[in-house]
Amino acid sequence: MPRYKITVAYEGTDFHGWQKQEPLGRLVLRTAQGVLEDAVTRVVREPVVLTGASRTDAGVHAHGQVAAFTTTRDIPAVKLPRAITARCPADIQVREAEVVPEHFDPIAHATNKEYHYLIQHGPHLPPLFDRRTIWRTHHDLDPDLMNVAARGLVGRHDFAAFAQASHGRESTVRELYHCEVHAIDPNRLRIEVRGNGFLYHMVRIIAGTLVEIGRGAFPVENITRALETGERRCCGPTLGPQGLCLKWIHHEIPEPPRSGEESGAESDP
Repeated sequence: MPRYKITVAYEGTDFHGWQKQEPLGRLVLRTAQGVLEDAVTRVVREPVVLTGASRTDAGVHAHGQVAAFTTTRDIPAVKLPRAITARCPADIQVREAEVVPEHFDPIAHATNKEYHYLIQHGPHLPPLFDRRTIWRTHHDLDPDLMNVAARGLVGRHDFAAFAQASHGRESTVRELYHCEVHAIDPNRLRIEVRGNGFLYHMVRIIAGTLVEIGRGAFPVENITRALETGERRCCGPTLGPQGLCLKWIHHEIPEPPRSGEESGAESDP
């Protein structure tokens, strides 16, 4: 049976995150996975299970979420983006589709991913047309100072201080390959964070910490203290979801396990 990998974009404001949520005895919550799975089912005309690579939170956006499904229907991959998107609401669409090996796992085979966090800063009028995709602070921020702090996060560290208490992971060690702050214009910043995996709210806490440093409330040295001590009080607040966007996810698909062998991959969305 063919297995398809799809690249998905969504404006996350009106979604309760990526992961499908069907609380017993309560209304089914609107999620990106649930909406997309319904659209795919209507295209292939049979039930499918859609697996996503990253479980974005409520209100978080995506340009390059990756998901996969298997079906008995043999459909040219080039036709899927338009067919699925036509059956989706306006705030989600499939950008690309391709056939992948049957053993492809979008979670286990993800090698790195990148998030962006957009900020408007300073005493200006609030954003209007893009107000649902940017976070705002009245404080003026120093992007150069924020970049000095951001460089201290690059590398393999224990990011326990930068995770929500209920992160649910056995290990809080992750590796960041890239963390930079870019001044888009005099009152807008973009924080870019790339790594091999992220803890619950990790990017939003990193952004909150860099904001505190950028406005002069924290010294740059708080980054080192947070990594060394694991103490949450060394970090800034968890910023709102509206500024966060999953930009892309890269995958490496290994050879399928031989008969009698199991893949030892550990998922880390």
